[in-house]
Amino acid sequence: MARHLLPVGLDFVETAPLRLVFAREVSAPPGAVYRALADDVEGWPQWFSAVTLARPAGTGPDGPRREVRLRGGGRFLETIVAAVPGEVYAYRVDEANAPGVRALLEEWRITPVPGGARVQWTFAADGAALFLAGMRAGRSGLGRAFRDAVGNLERRLSTAAA
Repeated sequence: MARHLLPVGLDFVETAPLRLVFAREVSAPPGAVYRALADDVEGWPQWFSAVTLARPAGTGPDGPRREVRLRGGGRFLETIVAAVPGEVYAYRVDEANAPGVRALLEEWRITPVPGGARVQWTFAADGAALFLAGMRAGRSGLGRAFRDAVGNLERRLSTAAA
């Protein structure tokens, strides 16, 4: 059964009880990274191994939505809360089948650097004490998943550009 989460805004990325921030530089330009995140939603499983399905899910009361499924059975219905080409792509989770979570927002911030882009992912969440403790304990695993995914994305983008 899906749980309805709190409809947080982009400011939640700064105020959430749990904030996990990861960053990595890539040789791809900011625009290409943004397009892979925001425009090629269905391509996520090809570079983010935790994602088994990602697809647009129409428009909800607050904007465009997407459906995401993860390895292990996680299912999410999300609303895009920020989409600034070449700069930021963020979404909040409206419905999830994960226990203990009350609010969840993810922000992908893209900054130009010499020779490419810096990609920063912020995972902002609120939930029951056990959920928050589990997410803190899983920080290194989330960081590894992010680094691997962004490395895969960089390879995918360099192959597409060649």
